[in-house]
Amino acid sequence: MSEAVSALSGQTHEGFVTVSEAGLVGMISIRSDLEAKGLAKALKAEGLPVPGARRIETVDGRSIAWMSPDELLLICAHDEAPALTARLAEALAADHALVVNVSDARAMFTIRGDKADQVVMKLSPADIATLPEGEIRRSRTAQVAAAFWRSGESEISLISFRSVAGYVMGLLEVSAREGSDLF
Repeated sequence: MSEAVSALSGQTHEGFVTVSEAGLVGMISIRSDLEAKGLAKALKAEGLPVPGARRIETVDGRSIAWMSPDELLLICAHDEAPALTARLAEALAADHALVVNVSDARAMFTIRGDKADQVVMKLSPADIATLPEGEIRRSRTAQVAAAFWRSGESEISLISFRSVAGYVMGLLEVSAREGSDLF
């Protein structure tokens, strides 16, 4: 069995901010009625809440994000994802739900620095300037689907499909080049 490799092997670029591919990250897609008691119980057993609309909650190194009215994305350690997927699938087996480990189908990036907002402003029509902490936004970066949120002080995390990770890194790198900051 081959060893897992992230989309861009942790590639990093320095500009007026630092953009990095986050390396191996576990991601689990959960499709379900978000009001279902079984879902709340299954997540509570893992120490997680059901987030409200457009919210991302972080508890003990795991994050759970609202992605749509019937979809959540659970972000965890890459090596934890298979067992966590199995536990959640088992807990939701009696419900109309789907739990899938999508870790190898996604890429995650971090944008760090006092002007991290400006990188996203150049690439997305979403109003990043008013994005509060704890809110996730599904939008696009240039021509590809993405989701992003404030993941720390002066830090934004962004998720895209793995198949376009090189393109997204290129967008982030160009948008973060020295001298290209907006103000």
